[in-house]
Amino acid sequence: MSLSSSSSSSGPTRPVSDPTPLDNPIWHALATEQSLLALGSELARRFPAEIGPLCGMEASSAASYDALRTLVGPGETLALFFTEPPTPPAGWTMTHSDVLDQMICREPRNLESAHTTPESKLRRLTPADVPAMLDLATLTEPGPFSRRTIELGIFFGIFDSGRLLAMAGQRLHLPQFVEVSAVCTHPDARGLGFARTLMIAVMEDIRQRGKTPFLHVRASNLRAISVYEGLGFTLRRKVHLAVLKNDG
Repeated sequence: MSLSSSSSSSGPTRPVSDPTPLDNPIWHALATEQSLLALGSELARRFPAEIGPLCGMEASSAASYDALRTLVGPGETLALFFTEPPTPPAGWTMTHSDVLDQMICREPRNLESAHTTPESKLRRLTPADVPAMLDLATLTEPGPFSRRTIELGIFFGIFDSGRLLAMAGQRLHLPQFVEVSAVCTHPDARGLGFARTLMIAVMEDIRQRGKTPFLHVRASNLRAISVYEGLGFTLRRKVHLAVLKNDG
């Protein structure tokens, strides 16, 4: 299924309201499936700070940047995705940037559950697990993770002797797509296949709802990309991550 459409020069242009939602996924998530969580206006929207710093703009215009400023206090930061390297206007400082691979899984494969040791247990995570989730996210840095991030979707974790060793969950929700996110494993448990096991659980939940999984991963994280490719994810495009500070 194509995410874009074109028209012939011999006929009228066919209007397309949303041809490429994955080119601006944060914005489209906040405008559709996650609109009840959105703070902002028709030009810029963000998730509540307790959920995370992700924000989207309708377009990279001066008006959108002005609207963005109303969503963050002086000295505070927001994280945005861009299709091209961003050039923020005066009044904003880019404190961090990175290139991400946006991957999509239209044809899943190798979805047999990976083996875990008898002592390990996989289960859905609940608000009671948030302290352990925050500890694991702080240690492994899978991306922005805050005390209310669990509200973005279903999360699964693997435990051993009561300790959370790995987790994965869902973040951005669009009408046809759901993002797999926060995939991380404690250093003591790497190489045991836990990330793959959790990915399978998250993907299965997405597919049961008739949606397509997608994700974002640092382009330099070749080990994670290899795992994702093994499950059927393919590169869709490069995405530019920018963390912008409001200079006030």
